[in-house]
Amino acid sequence: MTTFRRRDLVATAAALALVPAARAQGGYPDRSIQLNHGFGAGGNADIVSRLLAQKMQETLKQPVIVEIKSGAGGLIATDFVAKARPDGYNLVMLTGAHTVSAALRKTLPYEPVKDFAFVSTVTSFPFVVAVRADHPARTLADLLATARQAPGRVTFTSVGVGSTQHMVGELLGISAGAGLLHVPYRGGGAPVQAVIAGDVDILADTLTVATPHIQSGRLRALAITSAEAWPSMPQVPVVASVLKGFEIRSWLGLAAPSGTPIHAINALNGSVRAALDNPGVKTTLASLGSEASPSSPAQMKSMVEREIKRWSEVVAQAGIARQ
Repeated sequence: MTTFRRRDLVATAAALALVPAARAQGGYPDRSIQLNHGFGAGGNADIVSRLLAQKMQETLKQPVIVEIKSGAGGLIATDFVAKARPDGYNLVMLTGAHTVSAALRKTLPYEPVKDFAFVSTVTSFPFVVAVRADHPARTLADLLATARQAPGRVTFTSVGVGSTQHMVGELLGISAGAGLLHVPYRGGGAPVQAVIAGDVDILADTLTVATPHIQSGRLRALAITSAEAWPSMPQVPVVASVLKGFEIRSWLGLAAPSGTPIHAINALNGSVRAALDNPGVKTTLASLGSEASPSSPAQMKSMVEREIKRWSEVVAQAGIARQ
């Protein structure tokens, strides 16, 4: 083979190697996108991921496939995406647990901010503070007054140490100057059943979990952690009516690996916004106790940084040992 022929082949190969990059720049996405999450099938993250994926693929014109990589409180899926190729084809649905883990764990297999290109928040939702129907405390003020008088006697439950529900209970106790005692369970329906049975005093959980039991009369809602009354429970007072300035909302949000091209992030952000503007999507989210909450990538990044700082302070104030 002549030198000229070799050079010609090399040049052709080099040009062909640039085709995928050029196509991606001009026509992202050109293949299916994988949306990963780290929680069980049928849970809030799974339902919202599937709802969002269905609508996103209508605007992106490519399949958006939901992949469950459950385990370690979502860390497996998050780590997978943090280490994935930054081309916009692997995404992760982060939850509020992302910031709690960053505050509580000594080490993580990824950097919770630097290793991600944030796309948009998706939903936000409050927690409801509830007790069993026959609990002697009729209001949140009554409950907190009892807790102040008998530190460590009033208990709250969660789906595990380091869960967002755990942090809600801790912050409630810290803000009230009351010594609430944490009684964790492994998840599922165990925390709710423990409160209904009278084994634990307080449930601080999502509306998705608590609403059926409130409607059935087995739980009594004392307060909601949003700043203002929540649309699906307008009769329930806000915690801030007793503890001024108290507000907690958890969230779901979409992220990609750090280094993902900005044109891909912009395309994904636009697709998320279009999906969340759909009336049917808004109705479904409302039925889950959530609301559509799109944001810019920069706004999501700032929110994640603020939440890590906030929960780090709660961990320190509550004296929770970092794991």
